[in-house]
Amino acid sequence: MASRTSETVTGPRSEDALPSSTASAVKIVIVGGFGVGKTTLVRSVSEIRPLTTEETMTQASVSVDDLEGVERKRMTTVAMDFGRISIDDEMVLYVFGTPGQQRFWFLWNGLFEGSLGAVVLVDTRRLEASFDVLGRLEEAHTPFVVAVNAFDEAPTYSEAELRQALDLPDAVPLLHCDARSRESSKEVLLALMRYLYALATRTETAQTS
Repeated sequence: MASRTSETVTGPRSEDALPSSTASAVKIVIVGGFGVGKTTLVRSVSEIRPLTTEETMTQASVSVDDLEGVERKRMTTVAMDFGRISIDDEMVLYVFGTPGQQRFWFLWNGLFEGSLGAVVLVDTRRLEASFDVLGRLEEAHTPFVVAVNAFDEAPTYSEAELRQALDLPDAVPLLHCDARSRESSKEVLLALMRYLYALATRTETAQTS
């Protein structure tokens, strides 16, 4: 299979260098089922050349991967996606996208090491593809927000219906986004950061009371 990697071995570009004012960096992970738009989100939001590990899907994958609802998908991530975005002059986010197929989930442990939280991308055409993903995050006690990605002709549900279908607690933020839009994707990342800050503040208050 021919690899389509957006990083080439030509050395770093000056515009990819970490700003000198950076004082802290946070690692977060983008997860979700197969074909929900994780690579698209990383590409749209990254301020540097994103690193992707996409491979062309072959006929052999048809019997392995569930293509229902994403029959036109031709490329798939087989290791990870990586990008970076500055939140302000002092803080940057390192954004890692995971592969969606369960046969690549053995890579998750390494990708999650050192991360503070996750964004779960959801496609309402295939809500069931998110069930195992959410279960793994809950078992690992990883904080996360859920973002419903916009797809043409995807069914729409109310927030209450989505929370019920995903068995999502009221405290977990639920957003709608368009992974193709930099501003929309950035807002999802900021929502996760606000959620992580609220959790940290709540924990600190509980420990001091």
